[in-house]
Amino acid sequence: MEYEFILEKLRLLSNTLTLEGMSKYGINIDKAFGVSIPKLRVLAKQIGKNHELALILWELGYRETKILASMIDDPKKITELQMETWAKDFDSWEVCDQVCNNLFRKNPSSFDKSFKWCDRNEEFVKRAGYVTIAVLAVHDKFRTNEDFLMFMPKIQQGSTDERIYVKKAVIGH
Repeated sequence: MEYEFILEKLRLLSNTLTLEGMSKYGINIDKAFGVSIPKLRVLAKQIGKNHELALILWELGYRETKILASMIDDPKKITELQMETWAKDFDSWEVCDQVCNNLFRKNPSSFDKSFKWCDRNEEFVKRAGYVTIAVLAVHDKFRTNEDFLMFMPKIQQGSTDERIYVKKAVIGH
């Protein structure tokens, strides 16, 4: 499936009411179509796993193309450089959370990466550290409790961060 076809599909699925609702929840809609996550999941299933297309979709820079990229990318093919690049591109808590949950948590380097991201200054990169460790705590059945206990100092540190999107990632919504 070519990216032009995907953009056209997103335009057809766009909804101004969804955009208004997203805006109320602090989601950046500067470059968004207003397509719901369930509709993006259906489209992702139609596309299937495709690393190269995911890279192209990410570069387009729309909310939906970024989230869709995280749904179709192959976690075995992403690199630490790609994770860093995408994390630096986060411009919304929603895109951050979706990418961490859909893709980053499935990559073997995600545990170490999340630990490092918790020390970063960029708001959404720091958030990505906390979100990734939270989804790993739920989904990574091979990690021990001791592994996650190492994050307690990072969690305590993040709980005093004055930036709302960092603090919410630490203490929950």
